[in-house]
Amino acid sequence: MLVREAMTPNVIGVKESATLAQAIETMLRARISALMVFDERGAVVGVLSEGDLMRRGELGTQGGHPHWLEWFLNNGRLASAYAHTRGRRVGEVMTRDVLSIADDADLSAAVDLMMRRRVKRLPVRRDGKFVGVISRADLLKALYAALPREAAPKSDDEICAAIRTEIDAQPWAPRASVSVSARNGEVTFEGAITDDRQRAGLRVIAENIAGVKVVHDRLTWIEPNSGFVIPAEDDVTL
Repeated sequence: MLVREAMTPNVIGVKESATLAQAIETMLRARISALMVFDERGAVVGVLSEGDLMRRGELGTQGGHPHWLEWFLNNGRLASAYAHTRGRRVGEVMTRDVLSIADDADLSAAVDLMMRRRVKRLPVRRDGKFVGVISRADLLKALYAALPREAAPKSDDEICAAIRTEIDAQPWAPRASVSVSARNGEVTFEGAITDDRQRAGLRVIAENIAGVKVVHDRLTWIEPNSGFVIPAEDDVTL
């Protein structure tokens, strides 16, 4: 999936000369957590997010440094912190280093950038112009749309064949040591695993097959380093 297929178009924003009150009113009215900030020519110059507004003198949340530490901080840094926590214009409070991504980039590239830089949204550009924004909320919407819907139930034989096919496709999945059977939509795993976390993976494989109602776990865990054997319980329904 490409970024443009999941992004929100028509970015809501304000000018950097706008007052903080105007910006907050816009955010509350539109029910959004951030605004793009534009200069007088309409170019994006920053982002104003909820995070930029958490440290404020009006709320008594501006924080600060111990007096002794201020001796080691230069005046520019102290002045910048003062302006950020007490500024009345968007341009004084916003974050200026704007990360962005092309609209034809793969969605995974946007996720990688958001995770690596710890941001919740990215402006989206096309031909040098900003055409939208991709946010965590947009990713959730795309995920919801991509989730498989209920399909026609499969027969027991089809269920077993589908589970075995997926097991064969996964490098972590046990093949020779685990058997699978199904009866009236109830799947049973039997055999041995060498990592207890494989239980969860096998369960998810079965749950993603149409027609599966219940998953029974009768797997024995053999710890590979010590050879210690933890027998399967009589029947654990997953």
